[in-house]
Amino acid sequence: MRHFEHLAPSVRNGLFHQEPVAFDAGSAARTLSVALGATLYAPATRPSLAADVVKQAERGVVSMVLCLEDSIGDHDVAAAEENLVRQFAALDGGSGRVPLLFVRVRRPAQITDLVRRLGPAVRLLSGFVLPKFTEDRGVPFLEALTEAETECGQRLFAMPVLESPELLHLETRRETLAGISRTVDKYRERVLALRLGVTDFCSAYGLRRAPDMTAYDVQLVASVIADVVNVLGRADGSGFTVTGPVWEYFRQHERMFKPQLRRTPFAGPAEELRTALIEHDMDGLLREIQLDRANGLQGKTCIHPSHVAPVHALSVVSHEEFSDAQDILRPERDGGGVLRSAYTNKMNEVKPHRAWAQRIMLRAEVFGVAREDVSFVELLAASVRAGA
Repeated sequence: MRHFEHLAPSVRNGLFHQEPVAFDAGSAARTLSVALGATLYAPATRPSLAADVVKQAERGVVSMVLCLEDSIGDHDVAAAEENLVRQFAALDGGSGRVPLLFVRVRRPAQITDLVRRLGPAVRLLSGFVLPKFTEDRGVPFLEALTEAETECGQRLFAMPVLESPELLHLETRRETLAGISRTVDKYRERVLALRLGVTDFCSAYGLRRAPDMTAYDVQLVASVIADVVNVLGRADGSGFTVTGPVWEYFRQHERMFKPQLRRTPFAGPAEELRTALIEHDMDGLLREIQLDRANGLQGKTCIHPSHVAPVHALSVVSHEEFSDAQDILRPERDGGGVLRSAYTNKMNEVKPHRAWAQRIMLRAEVFGVAREDVSFVELLAASVRAGA
């Protein structure tokens, strides 16, 4: 699979200076952690789950989480497990494209039980999402994952969700973060990415952000994100990929503030796209994606298919970013120094900007590099047309 594969080759050729590379479930963890992109969640109770998975893959989704936790009622768990096993068997017997699939569980025992029940179809499983992760609660999940991996004979990844009250509350945050850090470092080879459960953070204080506000406007949430990235998202080799929080809205709501999309990038035919984005509160989503990136987060948890295209369009590396990263990483500049950017609009300081450049080149590999005259508007418009 590869990003933007759902676009016609001629369309991709017109959009990309460097097209995204292909990857699969066996690719390096460092590549997969960035390639996750917009991870679409779906409740495991859906009777048409297998067909839905294939349909979303054909529209550009490359990672999905099939949920047995908060998205379903307590009384539906057993039926959801049975449905999940049936749907995996249907996918295994089908011919459609299948994205990276993860299962969000409630209890450690579900991991080993489901792996056994999936039988040969376990080959389609990339791993498990572990809820309300702390050191105490996380270790049993990771031990179960290790056992299941041994039993089925294939690599299985963990994606812990950081959403517990202990992480949110100031008096326990430092200790909780230290415990999480110890745990994920011990199981580093199995931890693909860390996911942020912002809805649970808000719940602890009876809060909910409005569609014209981002997670970063809720100061309680913003402070947790900053601390998580500070401890677990470092660029010195000790960090992990931390994914962006879920965006909850996908239908029009009454507005209090002005739209957050400027008209200029959407001039001409794209004006209609701008109107549609604003009508469905996507301008808030686009702003939050940009803030995710500025705060060290990659990809995003998504609960609606319409959120996928914006996340992926804004994940493509611009030609300017690519040019800067290439210049910074040239072998002859290992000794450092300062140089003017190829676009002659900024300073590139080789040593301080090296970690940034390395991240840009990895994102360029999996999401591609846009042509010099192509912005996220063209990328987004092409994806929206292809998914219509």
